[in-house]
Amino acid sequence: MKQFLLAAAGLFAFATASAQNVTLKVKLKPIQTLVVNKSQEEVNLEYKTTDDYLNGVSSPNTDHLNIYSTGGFEVKVKTDDPTMQSGGKNIQSNTIKITATAGSNAVNGAQYSQNVALAGTESTLVTSTTGGANKKISIEYRGAGQDTYINNYIANQDPTVYTAKLIYTIVSK
Repeated sequence: MKQFLLAAAGLFAFATASAQNVTLKVKLKPIQTLVVNKSQEEVNLEYKTTDDYLNGVSSPNTDHLNIYSTGGFEVKVKTDDPTMQSGGKNIQSNTIKITATAGSNAVNGAQYSQNVALAGTESTLVTSTTGGANKKISIEYRGAGQDTYINNYIANQDPTVYTAKLIYTIVSK
């Protein structure tokens, strides 16, 4: 019986002395998404009164952009054409200004740009050294005042419409 107990103890000692190692790696790949609020995919700047032409008009869009970023990032904007055209007349896109502000779920420590003129090249609207999930950015579009567009109405059009496509991008920082 002693031999059996010694043999069993020896097997137990052998079984517990055996070990295997496992290497666990956590691999984080960069993810960045930027989504425009579906209900705000079309923004209108309407000039209806003399005050509108004199003072300009604006369209505030709360929580206009939703971002997800696994680290620091920049949000940029540009227009597909620096000159908006209608019926042989044109409006320069750089007369439209964009202001970015924190949305309802703000990006911690982000810097927001004010009065960025639209252009055919990218302009930075938001810069952050940290990432975040489901972060919101509000955007205000402001059309020029001082009667800048007074001669851009075309007779027999109600209204005369000038259109520009805007392209928002998010890049790692």
